[in-house]
Amino acid sequence: MHPVEMSRARSSPPMIDKRVIVPISACIYASIVSPLLLFFTGPGFSITNSLPEMMQTQPENRIFWPALAAISLILAVRNRSRLAGLAWPPHIICLLVYLAFAGASVLWAFRPELSFIRFVQQVMIVTSIVLPAMLAARTTDMMRGLFLCFAFASILNAFFVLGNPPSIVKMLEGYPGYFSGKNYLGEFSTIACLLALHEMLYPGLRRALGIVVVIIATLLLFLSNSKTAFGLAVFAPLLAGLTLFIRKITRISPAIVLLSVAFCYAVLSGVSGFNSSRLSYILYGNSTLTGRTIIWDFARYEIERRPLLGWGYQSFWLVGPDAPSIVEAPGWVKNMPNAHNGYYDTMLEMGYVGLALLIIFIVGTLHAIGRVADRDPARAWLALSIALFVILYNFLESLWMRGFEMVWVVFAIVAVEMGRYWQPFPLTRAAHGSRTTRLGSPARGARRTQLRIPVNRRPIGNPDRRLNRTPSSHVSND
Repeated sequence: MHPVEMSRARSSPPMIDKRVIVPISACIYASIVSPLLLFFTGPGFSITNSLPEMMQTQPENRIFWPALAAISLILAVRNRSRLAGLAWPPHIICLLVYLAFAGASVLWAFRPELSFIRFVQQVMIVTSIVLPAMLAARTTDMMRGLFLCFAFASILNAFFVLGNPPSIVKMLEGYPGYFSGKNYLGEFSTIACLLALHEMLYPGLRRALGIVVVIIATLLLFLSNSKTAFGLAVFAPLLAGLTLFIRKITRISPAIVLLSVAFCYAVLSGVSGFNSSRLSYILYGNSTLTGRTIIWDFARYEIERRPLLGWGYQSFWLVGPDAPSIVEAPGWVKNMPNAHNGYYDTMLEMGYVGLALLIIFIVGTLHAIGRVADRDPARAWLALSIALFVILYNFLESLWMRGFEMVWVVFAIVAVEMGRYWQPFPLTRAAHGSRTTRLGSPARGARRTQLRIPVNRRPIGNPDRRLNRTPSSHVSND
């Protein structure tokens, strides 16, 4: 294919598949609809409540998520032949196993009835994302739909930031927008920035809209005064770019590269004494990460009481006045909705077995992103940047499979998008009147290349005239 034709093909709008509307609707509800409903009808801001926990009490959730899950199941039944023929990616299988173990933990949960309800909610969320996305056409661009969602929410948040009362801004030490806290606006703005930076790589209207959203999202990030989100907004894309560069040179999976970085950090931290407490003192002026280390000490104590299987999925925090988090926690820790660390909360709820399944799912997702880098480096950089932001942010907040948490929904969509790229790329149909001959077998993870040689269908005439004709051929990349 001529370079000009290739550039036109890249800039052409992606095919729209109605099945992708379902997972994008899940993100729209988690990032726009539910926070807005809570903003206008909820009890207002509370330091002791987290946004996902307050969202779970909304009556709208009892209608929206079951309806979305039902639509997903109907799509799966109507496309059962296509679903049966799919090659499920390993990291999606790991996600389903992780979810199944969460359901099994209901059997030994401290509060089985609450654990079961929260597990069913999570099943509906995962079902609404995984099934429709895996059934969607291969050429559908889910990440662009995700960007449009965050672009609209960024513009909407800008108006709410202007209307935030000074008392709330002073109490929170930052602007919350229409969210319940400044950290949520920081999380949202970081993801919006990353999606908009990716859009700027495309020409035309996509680049113009990407520039506008980058400016708005960066302004929201500054006004939120979320230091952690701001730091990761810079660090995550740089680390993602460096990781993919190393992978391109060495052909090593991004999962192995990042695990090596984490191992080296652990060794250097043990030798030099530079750890999270020291970093907290540099950033915040205290060594407790704004009190988080006190919560983590209590979480480690409770993990040691049930190390293997934990207390049951979401059956430790906010499960009643007789819960261990209330009876045994010291002082103000009793009021915490979670451990402010996704990995500690996973161990609290599902023990070391649950943590192992979570790590396998994360490593599998990182490996899948590396496979995508062979076909679309820009998309792989975006996915790895978002994944690294969520992975690192979970060291300070609990986001893994936590109800209707916006960041968890985004990570699940990114993981499934990488799963769609795991499938073999569909072959394009040869042009009418031509025969397609495939040269060789494509490299693993690479796009298939075909040589199309038009067949001369002219009536047989003078052999000399046919010998003087120079057959034309062109190479087309699927």
